[in-house]
Amino acid sequence: MVVLLEQLTSDFPGAPGRQGPGRLSSSGPCRPGAAPDHQEPLMTAIDVTGARTAEAADVITGARERIDALDDRIIGLIQERVAVSAVIQEARIASGGRRVNLSREMDVLGHYRQALGKPGTALAMTLLELCRGKI
Repeated sequence: MVVLLEQLTSDFPGAPGRQGPGRLSSSGPCRPGAAPDHQEPLMTAIDVTGARTAEAADVITGARERIDALDDRIIGLIQERVAVSAVIQEARIASGGRRVNLSREMDVLGHYRQALGKPGTALAMTLLELCRGKI
């Protein structure tokens, strides 16, 4: 439900239903049981972001757009890493080796742990799992 609400109330430029700076249109009642002819106020950027001022709402909206763009880049890089790992695994297997090189995985875990601390280890484990492919 939260994801759906976030999608319906996102406040990025050009969003469906956007009605000028910081305002979103509503296609119906905002609360159950409200009469269809009752005019509900439009949600503001402050309502959507949880900010207390319009300036903070603008900062949050811009930062969320930046995070979304970064997430898209991160996902693309992960997909690229998965593809490169598949090439390495195929070459290793074709030469008679094992699909996974455990000492290399330990190096990767150490690298992420050193750069990001304990959460980096968990992130590296997930990344390595994605890159191992199917058995």
